[in-house]
Amino acid sequence: MKETTMLTSSSPSDFYSQILKSKNPLTGKLIHAQVIKTGLHLSIFLMNNLMNVYSKNGTLSDARKLFDEMPVKNTSSWNTILSAYLNRNELDNAYIMFNAMPERDDVSWTTMISSYKHLGFFRTAVRIFLDMIKAGIRPTEYTFTNVLASVANIRDLDVGRKVHSFVIKFGFRSYVPVANSLFNMYVKSGDRVVAKCVFDSMGSKNVSSWNGMISLHMESGRVDLARAQFEDMTESDLVTWNSMITGYSKHGYDFEALKVFSDMLKVSDLKPDKYTIASVLSASANLGNLVIGKQVHAYIIITDFNISGPVENALISMYAKSGGVEIAQKIVEQRGTSNLDNIGVTALLDGYIKLGDLTLARHIFDSLRGPDVVAWTAMIVGYMQNGLNKDAVELIRLMIKEGSKPNDFTLSAMLSVASSLGSLNYGKEIHASALRLGEISSVSVGNGLINMYGKCGSIDRARRVFNLIHWKKDTVSWTSMISSLAQHGLGIEAIELFEKMLELGIKFDHITYVGVLNACTHVGMVDQGRKYYNMMKNVHKIEPTQGHCACMIDLFGRAGLLSEAYDFIKSTCIELDVVGWGSLLSSCRVHKNVELGKLAFENLVLIEPDNSGAYSALANLYSACGKREDAAKIRKLMKDRGVKKEQGSSWVEVRNKVHIFGAEDTLHPQKEEIYKTMEKIWKEIKKMGFVPNTECVLHDLEEEVKEGMLMHHSEKLAIAFGLISTPENTTLRIMKNLRVCNDCHSAIKFISKLVGREIIVRDPTRFHHFKDGSCSCHDYW
Repeated sequence: MKETTMLTSSSPSDFYSQILKSKNPLTGKLIHAQVIKTGLHLSIFLMNNLMNVYSKNGTLSDARKLFDEMPVKNTSSWNTILSAYLNRNELDNAYIMFNAMPERDDVSWTTMISSYKHLGFFRTAVRIFLDMIKAGIRPTEYTFTNVLASVANIRDLDVGRKVHSFVIKFGFRSYVPVANSLFNMYVKSGDRVVAKCVFDSMGSKNVSSWNGMISLHMESGRVDLARAQFEDMTESDLVTWNSMITGYSKHGYDFEALKVFSDMLKVSDLKPDKYTIASVLSASANLGNLVIGKQVHAYIIITDFNISGPVENALISMYAKSGGVEIAQKIVEQRGTSNLDNIGVTALLDGYIKLGDLTLARHIFDSLRGPDVVAWTAMIVGYMQNGLNKDAVELIRLMIKEGSKPNDFTLSAMLSVASSLGSLNYGKEIHASALRLGEISSVSVGNGLINMYGKCGSIDRARRVFNLIHWKKDTVSWTSMISSLAQHGLGIEAIELFEKMLELGIKFDHITYVGVLNACTHVGMVDQGRKYYNMMKNVHKIEPTQGHCACMIDLFGRAGLLSEAYDFIKSTCIELDVVGWGSLLSSCRVHKNVELGKLAFENLVLIEPDNSGAYSALANLYSACGKREDAAKIRKLMKDRGVKKEQGSSWVEVRNKVHIFGAEDTLHPQKEEIYKTMEKIWKEIKKMGFVPNTECVLHDLEEEVKEGMLMHHSEKLAIAFGLISTPENTTLRIMKNLRVCNDCHSAIKFISKLVGREIIVRDPTRFHHFKDGSCSCHDYW
């Protein structure tokens, strides 16, 4: 009754006051009825406000009906119904209404621009602004701030400059909000020079202006200038502090970010918001310091801060990245996953991957609702890094099946899996995917392709990719190509490429030099190897690593310069790793140096007691030198210490399936056909002049038995299977886990001539390209 009583006044001002206060649709209808009863419905001012009540209280149809029934309308009437449609996101109806307006003023145009900007239709907002100018309507301050925000979002500098000219033309240059919007537009559009000029020319600046300048300095990486600007400010707000904290963390100054946060709590009355806390937790995560992270968490608990949303995700990420993955998991269990985004869960996933717990990591991955490309990539990389290439391939295929689009990082990870498997077919599939997805121009994908083709035995394709990315080559591109050429025994070409790299002034690193030294090693360029090692140390001031030293030992050892290899070891201050001592031991076996071989063995097993290759190499060295009793002692020692010998295996991919073979393998379903084929080949190559090297069998057996064992080495069985399973004249690609023995190397040369095919064999250190009875290594391996 009270509200009805209020409607008894017939004064227009009283009605207007009641209309503005009303939030009840029913009240609006009662007022409307009273307006008609008292004859005030001819008041355009009153009807416009009543229409506004209808639109704001959720009765747009009533607002439109009132609009249609108004006998007289002014521009404000049209603007009111236009705003009503735009507030409901009914763009089609709003556009129809806008076009039907008999007369549009600055409010009409600005309302359209603001609404389209708010809904993310930035280009349409800009187009409407340009139409407004053509129509001869003068923009307002609010028009300019909205259109400049739209331009900033589309980052169209040409359009931005055009809008800037209108700012000057209509005299809004000195308006601080417009100047701030101009500044922001130039920053986001990439013209920081003009942005700085806009800032400097501002007659008066507010806190927002200074905040923009701090953000500009931070985005440019000039944290020193941002800090100076920050310290010069007499007034600051939360955006100021957040800009400093986020900027510091983004550029790796995480301790400074935490210091700014601490200062903010000490000298300011401002309360952190969710962006402050999320940035601080991100800085803690980057430091990987669990103690600091827990202190930030303690602050959250003490202040009863709401951790929903970005803070919860940042908190989980911090614990997962700082070695507190179990705590992160507890937070997830306590709070559930409804507020988690993929970033938080992916950080947790990555934490378990780093711990090597792939089972739990996969469980977390499977719990994700629509994992994004980052989560897919993290899980794929996790499998790859733990040697689970088969699982990685299955996950990649699932990703593609579910329609998730790989990015350049995902494709690079996929290429690494193909490289590890030595699967050229799979690598080609990924290459095709990169082309289809438009990621082929990515440097990381290009580098991955060079590495993949190199490791899958297709050096020509690696060259083609390298030449195609000539405008975007980086250090990794050149290094990958040099290393690939080295692996394929193309040492001279690798050195020429390195010299070109030096000539062009391309940046190189210590890994580049590993590739260069390997190139010298594989073709016996001892003098050049010495030259580049000294150049690396004395000219380019790169400190030698264990990898460089292992290359030099291998270089001298393969050339039979064992004394020089040992002198090099004694002269270096670097403690050798397994690879270095293993290279020396392998060379001693080839060149039958027992004393130095024993020394290398003793140092190697000190580092890695379970290295079966060391025991086998020393036993083989003793056997080769006729010291069969000593060889037997080493094999007994190996058995007593529980060291299991690594079995030699070879594999070949046929029709997207990998077939693995061991020596004298009897498990393959086509074993009978494989053995018959190998026996036939054996007879044929012996007719061609091949003589089995029975010295490779280091057991005291009959020659015929030794020859039978040699015939059934794993790579020979893999070749026999490849020959019966693939079309004639196609290249065979065989992968091995151990070095090719002398007998197999000699036999494969004859087989390549017999069958008229190229046979490419990859062992742990290099590729052998067998063709027409010769090998690319020129028998130097």
